[in-house]
Amino acid sequence: MGYGPTSKMLVNLVDGCVQAKNVVPGGTMWTLDGDRTVRTTVVEVSAAKARAAVEVVTDHMAFSVSPDLLLATPDGWTHTADVAGKTVAWTHARKLCRERLTIRPGYEFGYFVGATCADGTVGKNYVSLVVNEERFAARYATALTACTGLPARLEAVTRPSGYLGRDLPGFRVRVVSSYLSDALRHYVGGDAHHLRQAFPRVVLRDIGTFEGFLDGYIEGDGCPIKGWGGRVITSANVPFLAEIAPIIGARFTPRPREKGASRLCVSDRWFSRGTFAPEDHPLHPPESSWIKVQEVRPRPALGTKPFTFYSYRLAPYPTFLVNGHLARQER
Repeated sequence: MGYGPTSKMLVNLVDGCVQAKNVVPGGTMWTLDGDRTVRTTVVEVSAAKARAAVEVVTDHMAFSVSPDLLLATPDGWTHTADVAGKTVAWTHARKLCRERLTIRPGYEFGYFVGATCADGTVGKNYVSLVVNEERFAARYATALTACTGLPARLEAVTRPSGYLGRDLPGFRVRVVSSYLSDALRHYVGGDAHHLRQAFPRVVLRDIGTFEGFLDGYIEGDGCPIKGWGGRVITSANVPFLAEIAPIIGARFTPRPREKGASRLCVSDRWFSRGTFAPEDHPLHPPESSWIKVQEVRPRPALGTKPFTFYSYRLAPYPTFLVNGHLARQER
């Protein structure tokens, strides 16, 4: 079993960060399986002494480990002594303890995503919707709870109207969940701003989910068309509308920017055109990314006291996290 982190280096247990020397058999550690966080159990712990360590400096932090420890790179497992200038797999350690939701696809999920894209706000760790109509807010809250399990309720609020020059009554639905806000940002390409968000192709999983998306989005940024069997979407986000148009078999001609927002007509019979094709996209946000190693610094032992390195035998996954960085020991 190869050497691992130094005795005081932090590793990520399910119960929280602890120093490497405090890990005991039977404990549960976080690790990564692809882009998802998973749990693995400590079967055996061993320690070894040596006089040389390395300090790995990444975009987020520095950590001290054995030169023989392996880190995950796009090219495979690489010794820490050789990772300078490479990218390594990493997850935000502070997000490991958060609640992971079970997101359910279907009409309610589509409605929730559509309404959020139209009128919602995606913060760092919350999602909210503030609208004038109580019915819209109530429907949004019901859909949010149905697809995520999070309790959502209506709050009566007031908000300023620049046009009228006074405060208007409204209703707010707000839930705190960094996991959900990360998921929504992932669906729309990383930026949830209404004018920069991409069309969330996750709603193309099935026809029911997409119909929910259309209803939720049109509830916020659309209206029925009098005398015609259909509705119209109004938005200044032209690429967003341009992606919806071929899905519903509609023509779309953007308006010049100086003339205001563009419009897309949605026929009530759009499905009969046979233009909808389901796509399979993950419902859950990725929990890992790649970060760059800025440098690797040699750390010789000072005086007569050597470093103590700790190694772990784990199951079912042989990997673990050193302050969020995916690592593995040589067998």
